[in-house]
Amino acid sequence: MIQAKAFSAFGYTSEPVPLPESIFGVQPAEHAVYQTVKAYLANQRQGTASTKTRGEVQGSGRKIWRQKGTGRARHGSVTAPIFVGGGVAFGPKPRSYKEKVPKKVRRLALKSALSAKARDGTVVVVDDPILEEPKTKQMVTLLRACGLEGRKVLFTTGEHSEILYKSCRNIPDLRFRYAENLCAYDVVWADVVVFTKSGLAKAEEVFGDEGPVPDR
Repeated sequence: MIQAKAFSAFGYTSEPVPLPESIFGVQPAEHAVYQTVKAYLANQRQGTASTKTRGEVQGSGRKIWRQKGTGRARHGSVTAPIFVGGGVAFGPKPRSYKEKVPKKVRRLALKSALSAKARDGTVVVVDDPILEEPKTKQMVTLLRACGLEGRKVLFTTGEHSEILYKSCRNIPDLRFRYAENLCAYDVVWADVVVFTKSGLAKAEEVFGDEGPVPDR
């Protein structure tokens, strides 16, 4: 049985929490993780880079000197790529970098990444913080009490809370995610993955063997 360190909402150590084997007990598939992370990064690209060809730059199309007898190389236009101010040869044009990954591969990649983190002992479970108003200081105190200060943390919860989100958003090296929106890239990025108890339950519900796959 795979277990994770557990803490209360105030950072006090609790009894270790067993992790679902269906998510955290998978044999890591490195290629699925690579394929999913590569596609995720590619899909973040805007693809708006653009250069002008020799036909698009401003300049005369007149032949700049006669073909023979000058002792110089033959040229036909000042817009040729060899001249300063001319067009660009084989430069970038607007394009889509979008890549699609099958749902089963995305699911396998996420489970593989989480399983690797669990085996390394870098999955932590905490009680759901109870906040009446956004308090970044309280979340920083919780992370410090759990020994996570200065590390890249993926904080995952199951209950949608604007207050909790606002309490986390200004903390450096901390990413806040709802459990149903988890993706392999977030897990690979983090040094430690922190689940609230509601987040762990939601992750098992969504990413269990029979759960649906979010379109990420």
